[in-house]
Amino acid sequence: MTQRRPPSIHALASGPRGVSRTALLGLAVLLVLLDQGSKAWVRQHLLPGVVAPLIPGLVQLRWVRNSGAAFSLFTDATGLLALLSLVVAVMLLIWLWRAPRLGLWQGLALAFLLGGTVGNGIDRWRLGHVTDFLELVPISFPIFNGADLAINLAVACFAIDALSRRRDPNGT
Repeated sequence: MTQRRPPSIHALASGPRGVSRTALLGLAVLLVLLDQGSKAWVRQHLLPGVVAPLIPGLVQLRWVRNSGAAFSLFTDATGLLALLSLVVAVMLLIWLWRAPRLGLWQGLALAFLLGGTVGNGIDRWRLGHVTDFLELVPISFPIFNGADLAINLAVACFAIDALSRRRDPNGT
């Protein structure tokens, strides 16, 4: 009698056909709406550079205009970064459209990356800068926004996907 291995988390999470493209696109759209809504709120209710506590001792709000990318890279290269956002968003949409099957972690990674890229891209195209406003209090870390958070979640999901594939190369 052969002993059957239980399915891996990766196989259970993605189902036989994978994650729905519609659900992934819906998640990306939701992320863009949340990102743009939070940035609009910040621009209406905060003064640039003025600190407002959010979670005392952990997170505070401080509105800054970021004309570059993460960690102040490519400062004042908004046009180039806006174009790059557009190219990346189009490439992600093509990937989502053409992929025969996306597992949970890969699908989430693509949705988070698409939502974050479009969220910051809208700022660059519309405002000429990105609205950043979340600042960690206990450590010195660059001020960020919801789109940046989504992009970092995408990296984590890609890593989880890669590790789960490494452990279970057959996807079973």
